[in-house]
Amino acid sequence: MNETQFAGVPVLQAAGEPSVVGTWWDAVVAGFSRGSLLHPEPMAAMLIIAVAVGLSVFRPTWRWFGLYVTFVHELGHAFAALTTGRVVKGIHLNFDHSGQMTSLGRTRRGAAWAGFWGYPAPALAGAVLVWSACAGWAGAALSLGALILLAALLFIRNPAGVLIAVACAVVAQLLVMFTPKEAIAYVVLALGVALLVGSVKDWFKVLSVHVGRRNHVQSSDAYILYRTTGVPSGVWLAGFAVVVVACAGFAFATLGAAVVSYA
Repeated sequence: MNETQFAGVPVLQAAGEPSVVGTWWDAVVAGFSRGSLLHPEPMAAMLIIAVAVGLSVFRPTWRWFGLYVTFVHELGHAFAALTTGRVVKGIHLNFDHSGQMTSLGRTRRGAAWAGFWGYPAPALAGAVLVWSACAGWAGAALSLGALILLAALLFIRNPAGVLIAVACAVVAQLLVMFTPKEAIAYVVLALGVALLVGSVKDWFKVLSVHVGRRNHVQSSDAYILYRTTGVPSGVWLAGFAVVVVACAGFAFATLGAAVVSYA
């Protein structure tokens, strides 16, 4: 037995017994090894799509899953800002599915680039997850996602955001640690499809703001981009749609090829 001091109280830990952190880290590292390619049965693929769509379509599930989609949306802004050398000051998340990422930089071009990659981010992440599941990299996608969500906690600046971000990060770590090896690809596939559907739903939501709820248009990314660049909001909305549709097309073509290969 060896002795570890914690808060002034001796705590005995069996020699060689792995800690929770050690077990978690081993699971994260193990996830980066490539598994077998996914060849789902057509019925299994349809069931996964149905479950994923349900997460984003039904109000009780969207109430919670939509918070995760918003988190990914704001992370898209943050990553895009970092690629231009901007300084990310913080991310705010709210329980009404709204959010805000604040960054500092010298050029409008960098601000526009960061502002664009909010609505497309969940679709892009979803497409990557679908590809990862089908290509044998589901474990890597799950481990990398868990690490990104942990790192993102450093940027959260409001109490509601902390609760949302911590909940998302905890769920991600639990999935890494406890998802059975044979089920990882299906979990990642379902999450990817759900993000794609959530991205489409959010695009229609922002479109409805511009079409029928003009009193909320000031909070729209497309309107903010218009104010930043002078390019009409409609152009930005179309740009969001192009990326979302491209990601969805790629993801479902990838999944379709995997299903066909089953036969």
